Amino acid sequence: MVAAIHMNFRIATRYLHWLKVLTLGFMVLIAIWGVLGVSSRMYEFRDEDAHRGAVAVELDKFGDRISQIAYLAQGWSASDSLWFYNTSQGSNLLPYSFFLMLERPDSLNLFRSDENIDRYGYLPQRPTISNPNGLPVGMVRDTYQGKEFMGFTCAACHTTQINYAGTGIRIDGGPANSDMENFMIDLAEALIATLETPDKLNRFIAGVLKQSSYQSANDVVADLNKYAQRIKTYSIINTPRSTKRRLTRYGYARLDAFGRIYNRVLEHIMNAQQLRELLAETLSPTELANVMEGIESILSSHDRDHLIERTQKYLTDKQIIRLRNKIYNPADAPVSYPFLWDIPQHDYVQWNGRVDNSGLGPMARNAGQVIGVFGTLDWQERDGFTLSSMLGGQGFGAKHIDFQSSIDIRNLRRVEKHLRKLTSPLWPEHVLPKIDNARLANGEELFIQYCSACHGQIRRLDPDRRIVAKMISVSSVGTDSKMATNSIEFLGYSGILRNQYVGVSTGNILLQSQAPAVALLTSATRNVVTTPDRDKWFFQRWIERSLDFAYTFFDNEVQSSLKNGNYTPDTTARPFASIMAYKARPLNGIWATAPYLHNGSVPTLYDLLLPKRRTSDPIEGEYRPDEFMVGSREFDPEKVGFKSTGYDGFLFRTSIWGNGNGGHEYAAGRTPQLDGTFLPALTKEQRLDLLEYLKSL
Repeated sequence: MVAAIHMNFRIATRYLHWLKVLTLGFMVLIAIWGVLGVSSRMYEFRDEDAHRGAVAVELDKFGDRISQIAYLAQGWSASDSLWFYNTSQGSNLLPYSFFLMLERPDSLNLFRSDENIDRYGYLPQRPTISNPNGLPVGMVRDTYQGKEFMGFTCAACHTTQINYAGTGIRIDGGPANSDMENFMIDLAEALIATLETPDKLNRFIAGVLKQSSYQSANDVVADLNKYAQRIKTYSIINTPRSTKRRLTRYGYARLDAFGRIYNRVLEHIMNAQQLRELLAETLSPTELANVMEGIESILSSHDRDHLIERTQKYLTDKQIIRLRNKIYNPADAPVSYPFLWDIPQHDYVQWNGRVDNSGLGPMARNAGQVIGVFGTLDWQERDGFTLSSMLGGQGFGAKHIDFQSSIDIRNLRRVEKHLRKLTSPLWPEHVLPKIDNARLANGEELFIQYCSACHGQIRRLDPDRRIVAKMISVSSVGTDSKMATNSIEFLGYSGILRNQYVGVSTGNILLQSQAPAVALLTSATRNVVTTPDRDKWFFQRWIERSLDFAYTFFDNEVQSSLKNGNYTPDTTARPFASIMAYKARPLNGIWATAPYLHNGSVPTLYDLLLPKRRTSDPIEGEYRPDEFMVGSREFDPEKVGFKSTGYDGFLFRTSIWGNGNGGHEYAAGRTPQLDGTFLPALTKEQRLDLLEYLKSL
């Protein structure tokens, strides 16, 4: 009896000991989490510049005259805005000192000068504490493996400005009016011109050596060659191409982000075996022999990351283009940058509702977008397996793929939380003309009748608001189908991802030699988020990544749910059928998000209420414009959109597939409501009434 009591006592003591250890461990984790959280918040809100660093470009590229910058009440303080502008996410476009010192190809002026930045629609800033070199909104200094880079933040694509009567209204979270396509093309040209012009090169080398940790001119020139080739190749890869129809150029205010993300994934998952096979299919026997003499040592090496980039110097431009046509998909379905208010509260995000926003979804979604904006991707095959590879779904095989990258998961998680405070902007009657309340009342009735079946209403300041996306099939809404079609039809070589499984709504699919690009992206982002940051010591990186997982999962109140709306559901035969649809979301703040439709093919809200002219329609009458100018920030408060005529901007042609401006003609009586009924076309007075109500949302 006594022995039994002693045994039970020892067991109880041992139990209490381990309980204390576990409790202490839990308290340590909580303390670490708290310290990390407090330190991050101290950093986040340290820049208190009252004017948010804004610079008023007195005369912009299209003749707008601005004397002051105004901000609206969107739930963010000045420090909140500056944190969003200047928080890195792991984007490494080129060495930071290169961007500071690079000159324009045709002059001595710096490429980053306010005048040049304005040409591409980016927003100039003056120096502040968190932006000491005065980079434009959304461009930032980033650090990866001890080196400094210039990269993009979320704000580069999701901050806009509206100009009216001498005032520039900055809209946080609004769709950017930038031209990234030509920015990248001209950046490559500036780098190449620096290499080819002795005086430019000497000035550049002297400036970079003074501004950075480079030790010699030879080191500077070596990296200058590398980044000139890298950025030039990036533009070649993503240039829209077709032998059957006119090419789709982007212009201002839009980008084929998914197409470019897919292509970056396809570049970095390529393995040696598939690259050999593709070169043999692409080159003549003589060309192949010459090329393989240079690159066989690379393909046979155990160090197999950045395979395509390391073989570029052995190919001519024509050979690169032929290989491009084999490996990559044309990034030819540009869409407007989505506006970010209420994004953390959405159940599904992206124009076609591709991404489930529940659980860990925001982490993978944001990792995907950093892949597209020049995160460094050091992906390669290694022996054995690791905890990261197991968590990423790679199993316990003899080999695994290491998905090391520069992507800053911690900051991406913090940005997502930061966006919860962002609210939609209200029509500023202290700057823009006052809303006509009589028209507004009539317009509200029309909105309920014509719009509310798809576009639900929310209380913009409600902390518990949730956004249930209404998905409408492309065949039903009738708008341009290219973006949705590309997302389903694009394929890619699976390379290092071959024989992995990807879960979709209807089960798992095996990634064979060629696989849907959307599935390859899903696999890549899943593994990126399970691979911790090697720039930090072992325990720190795993503790931080575990906390990021826990925080994202448990703090995200959005749970997995069925998509709402009228769309074709996924099946085992068509596992991605549901993304052949576009999302209708609440229209709060819609006045500040021109141009309209998912591809930016309608310049103003008033034009959106008009029909597209068909060949059978009479010439007289009001129709959506088939061609219009894009680029100006000058706001038209009567039609609600940017100025679209009378200046030399980018000519938007709606006749090109991807640019189509048809569909969504509910107000014109040509698109059926969800119940199949057609409502009568609105008169001009009714359109003006509805427009006045839309201003007020």
